[in-house]
Amino acid sequence: MHIGVIGYTGFIGTNLINSLSTNYSSIPLSLRSNDWQGGVHKTGILINLVGKAHDHKGTATEADYYYANVDLTKEIFREFLLSKAKLLIHVSSLAALEEFQSDKFLEEKDFCNPQSWYGKSKRAAEEWLLSQEIPKGKKLIIVRPPMVHGPGDKGNLGLLYKLISKGIPYPLAAFDNSRSFISIDNFTFFIKQIIERYEVLENGIYHIADDEPISTHEIINIIKTENRKTIPNIALPKFWVRALAKIGDILPIPLNTKRLKKMTSDLLVSNAKIKKALGINNLPLTAKEGLTITIKSFKQHN
Repeated sequence: MHIGVIGYTGFIGTNLINSLSTNYSSIPLSLRSNDWQGGVHKTGILINLVGKAHDHKGTATEADYYYANVDLTKEIFREFLLSKAKLLIHVSSLAALEEFQSDKFLEEKDFCNPQSWYGKSKRAAEEWLLSQEIPKGKKLIIVRPPMVHGPGDKGNLGLLYKLISKGIPYPLAAFDNSRSFISIDNFTFFIKQIIERYEVLENGIYHIADDEPISTHEIINIIKTENRKTIPNIALPKFWVRALAKIGDILPIPLNTKRLKKMTSDLLVSNAKIKKALGINNLPLTAKEGLTITIKSFKQHN
C-alpha cells in the first residue's frame, strides 16, 4: 500500500516517514512540487501534516496562518476526493480545542476555545472538513495531538532542558501543574493503528495523547537525573513571576505570559475515544518513558 505524507520535512513528518517505511511504501509529497497532485493519485492513504504553527521571526500575519492551515487543507482535500485514496488522515492540533488551560480531561465533544491565530485557523480547517460530504468508500479522520516531542524536537522542552542542564535552578516551583503530551513513538503508533483499522472508525475527530499527563516537576526531575544535577528548585512568588512575564510581552526576555501559561497551567487530554474504537489497551511508551527518551536525545546533541 502506498501512503502519501504531505508536509514531511518537519520533526513529525521525518519521524513518521521513517516509521511508516518499515511496513509500507511511503511517498513524501511537497506542495512546492509542480506535480504533488500526481503523487496524491498514486496513494491509497493520504496523511496531511501541512500547516503553520511557529512564528520564529515574529513576522507572520493572520492571513499567513489561514493560508497554511485552511486554504492548503482545502486544496489537499479536493485532490483527495479526485484520487483513488480511501483514507485522509488530517493532523490538526489540540490548539483547535484549547490552547492554555483545562483541569478536566478534554474530550472531542467539548466546546472549542482556540485563542491564537494558530488555534483559530486549525479549528477553521476542522470545521470546513467536517462540513464536506465524504463519498462512499472514502474516510476522513482528523487527529488532535497535544504537544508532540521526541528526538529532534526543538520546542519548549528543549528550552527547559537547557536551563536545568546548565545548573540553573527552576524558578517556577510555586506552580504545580500537569499536562498531556504525546511522544513521537506513541504518535506514530496511533497513525499506524488508524491505517490498519480505519474501517472501524467513524469520520470525525479523535484525540491522540499519552495515557498519563505528567507534571513539570516530574519533567525537571527527569532532566536532573539524566544530567546528575542536584540543584534545588526555586519557588518565586507567583505575582513576581506573572509581573515578569508581562515585561516579557514587551521586551525580548525568555519568559512572556503565553509561555508562562504553557509552562504552569494544567492541560489534560483524554485519548479514550480512539483507544476504545481501535481496541487499544496500552501504548508502546508511558509518558515518563517517552519524555526520558526525548531528554536523553537533548543530552546527546548538547
